[in-house]
Amino acid sequence: QLQLVESGGGLVQIGGSLRLSCAASGRFFSITTMGWYRQAPGKQLELVADIDNYGRTNYGDSVKGRFAISRDSVKNTVFLQMNSVNSEDTAVYYCNADIRPNLSVRTAQYWGQGTQVTISA
Repeated sequence: QLQLVESGGGLVQIGGSLRLSCAASGRFFSITTMGWYRQAPGKQLELVADIDNYGRTNYGDSVKGRFAISRDSVKNTVFLQMNSVNSEDTAVYYCNADIRPNLSVRTAQYWGQGTQVTISA
């Protein structure tokens, strides 16, 4: 079954670092853009960062200069390196990918189950 499996969430202190990973598993034809979104309590889902299959990146304003997204296209994995974290980074982080399961089906967005990131004082 096609799915996105996230790992790396947890508790980290203000100013610290954390690295999230998300791997696409199952059978599929292609993956284009992969990325991360987050949702803090009481707030809307927002883009953190994404990266296309040419390596072009896009970041949300609140994380520019602190977070870095990368991918391993051979392993169909996307990473989010989070540095200089602050309390506003506390959220559930969701992996997202545009995947075409096979030639008979259009590309669609797939989502991971979410991983909690909590920033402590």
